[in-house]
Amino acid sequence: MEAGDRRALVVAEARAWIGTPYLHRASCRGHGADCLGLVRGVWRAVVGAEPQGLPPYAPDWAEATKAEQMADAAGRHMRAVASEAIAPGDVLLFRWREGFPAKHAAILVAPDRMVHAHDEAAVAEVCLAPWWRRRLAFAFAFPGT
Repeated sequence: MEAGDRRALVVAEARAWIGTPYLHRASCRGHGADCLGLVRGVWRAVVGAEPQGLPPYAPDWAEATKAEQMADAAGRHMRAVASEAIAPGDVLLFRWREGFPAKHAAILVAPDRMVHAHDEAAVAEVCLAPWWRRRLAFAFAFPGT
């Protein structure tokens, strides 16, 4: 499969999760997912079995650990992408505040649109607005894209 075809599959699968209710630590399309669960579900649909088990994490895990656990895990299984070179199908990691680890994930589905899940909302497609761009800390490409 060509890289562009795989990217199109990632985008289509991410959009298929729209409307899934937010549920911490979940990854079940239509039933519940958090931001990491969305990425995990897209991985399973496009790549295959998840490459590592899900560690336990609380909503405040990043503040407690101060480690770039999400970025480190993504880097073990995906190719890093420069923020100025992101393309639809890439995973984006955001930092809520300066000095804290990146702890929010989304999937870019168009040059200015992303799909993500966040607390108290369903998975949604939103604009990659300047607010989000300022908080973009890391980007990664799924294998084969």
